[in-house]
Amino acid sequence: MDHSAHHTSAAHDHAAHQEHADHAGHQMGAVAWGAAAKATLHCLTGCAIGEILGMVIGTALLWGNVQTMVLAITLAFVFGYSFTLFAVRRAGLDWKSAIKVALAADTVSIAVMEFVDNAIIALTLGAMDAHLSDALFWAALLGGFAVAFVITTPVNKWMIGRGKGHAVVHAYH
Repeated sequence: MDHSAHHTSAAHDHAAHQEHADHAGHQMGAVAWGAAAKATLHCLTGCAIGEILGMVIGTALLWGNVQTMVLAITLAFVFGYSFTLFAVRRAGLDWKSAIKVALAADTVSIAVMEFVDNAIIALTLGAMDAHLSDALFWAALLGGFAVAFVITTPVNKWMIGRGKGHAVVHAYH
């Protein structure tokens, strides 16, 4: 009995499957800058709300710089995660799965963003001692967000291209 045709067909199917896998991997790696910017903007929105709220609360309560920054960073993570968390919950995920997705999607992006933003604020002379009514306070904070966006977007592009970060959330949109 001649099985050569069967083996050839199987080999062909395997090769076709491999080409498809290679093509899919290539597509995954080819992430548009627009998609990365959108993911970064999504993350930045939550971070900005949390960070501004933390800075306002800490400054209004006359807390020291360290306590205010800790509150601001904590709230940036809380709000950053919550945007993703509630979106994937609306998509039908249970709480435990939604939390896992939010942590996987946003942790690196928020961490980079917060590091850059707070470094800008800390390095801007007088910004740490500025009050809410001072233009320097807002210029350093908003300038930090702008620089953080520029630095975090390529990080998100790289992560999405490898199926990580915000790519994890795309299955639920």
